[in-house]
Amino acid sequence: MAWTLSAAETAFRDDVREFLARELTPALRAAGRRCAGIFTDYDEGIRWHRILAKRGWSTPHWPVAHGGTGWTPMQHYLFASELAAADAPPLAPMGTGMVAPVIIAFGTEAQKRTWLPGIRSGEDYWCQGYSEPQAGSDLASLQCKAVRDAGDYVINGTKIWTTHAQYANRMFCLVRTASGGKAQQGISFLCFDIPRPGITIRPIISISGDHELNQVFFDDVRVPATGLIGEENQGWAVAKYLLQHERGAAWAPLLRARLRRLRAAADTAFAAAGEAAADEAREMALRLAEMDCAIDAVEATELQSLRAQARGEPLGIRPSMGKVLGSELRQRLTELGVEIAAHHAAVNLPLDDGLQAALAVPEESVYAMLAYLNDRAASIYAGSNEVQRNIIASQLLLSR
Repeated sequence: MAWTLSAAETAFRDDVREFLARELTPALRAAGRRCAGIFTDYDEGIRWHRILAKRGWSTPHWPVAHGGTGWTPMQHYLFASELAAADAPPLAPMGTGMVAPVIIAFGTEAQKRTWLPGIRSGEDYWCQGYSEPQAGSDLASLQCKAVRDAGDYVINGTKIWTTHAQYANRMFCLVRTASGGKAQQGISFLCFDIPRPGITIRPIISISGDHELNQVFFDDVRVPATGLIGEENQGWAVAKYLLQHERGAAWAPLLRARLRRLRAAADTAFAAAGEAAADEAREMALRLAEMDCAIDAVEATELQSLRAQARGEPLGIRPSMGKVLGSELRQRLTELGVEIAAHHAAVNLPLDDGLQAALAVPEESVYAMLAYLNDRAASIYAGSNEVQRNIIASQLLLSR
C-alpha cells in the first residue's frame, strides 16, 4: 500500500534503512530468508538481537522507563516493515514480546529488576510453558501441578510444544495450584531458571525436520516462590494478557517479504521454461497478484489497529482477526512456493550453497518445502484458528 508519511516518519524510516544496511551481514540476511518457522534459529537470532540491543532497538514496544523507544505506532510499523524488507532474521518473541509485557504489567519491582535487563540485552533466553498433551487451545484444562512448600513451589507434570526450550535459561509457566470450581480458577503464573534438578527436555522433531519444539517433564522440581507473577490462583488473567501480545504481532510486513521472494523465484522458473510454460506463468502471476491484494487488506486492517491503539482503544478482537488472516495467508504463500519450486528439476536435491548457485536454483525454491511443512502448524499455534473464530464470533454477537 502507498503510505503518506510525514517528514519525521520519512526521516525515521531512512535512519532504520541506514542502520540495517550497515549492520545486517550477508549471513544474517541469509538466515532471515531461509527461516522456515516463525522466527530464526537461536545462533543467528541471538546475534541479531544483541546488535539491536546495542542500538537500543531490541525492545521498542516496552515503556521508555524500562528500555523502550517511545516510538509512535506508525514508527513501530515502519520498523517492522523495514526489517522484513531487508530480510532481517525474525526474532523469538518469548522474552521481549510475551513474558516481558507480563512482568511490566503484573510483576513486582524486584522481578522487573531481576528479569527485564537480561531480556533486553539478550543475556537471557526464555521459553513458554503453556500447552500440555491434553491442554492446547483448551488451555484452561491444564494439569501440570505446583504445590507450595515453604519458600518454594514443587512442580510435577509436563509441558509440550515448548519452542527453543533446548536453548532457554529461563521459563515462564502456567501451573495448577488449586482444584475445584471453573477450569480457569486455580491457575498460577511462575517464572524460574532452567535447567534445574528434575527437569527433562525431550526434543520433538517436526515433519519439516526442524528441532524447534520440545516436551518438558517436571519431576518434583523445586522453584522459588519469588517467581510467582501476580497472585496465587489468579494466573488466568495474566495468561490472557500474554496471549493478546502473542497474537497481536504485525503479519503484513513478513508476508510481503515472502511474496517478493516468491515473485523472484517464479520469474526465474518460468523464464527458464520459456514459451512452453507461458500459460502457467500467467496463471501464477495472477495468483501472486491475488496474494498481493490479500496482504494489502491485512495491512489496512493492521494500520486501522495502529490508529485505534494511538487513541487508547482496547485491542478487542483485533489480535484474533490478525492471527486468522495472517496465518492462513502465510500457509497459502508456502503452497504457492512449493508449486513454483516444482518447476526447478534440481529442487529436490540436497543442495549446498555452491551447488545451488551452479544449478541456478533460487534460494526460495530450495527451502520451499521446509517452509510449507513448518507452516502447516501456523493455523494451530497461539490458539487454533477455529478457537480464534469462536472468540471473534462471540464478541461480535455480544456487542449487538
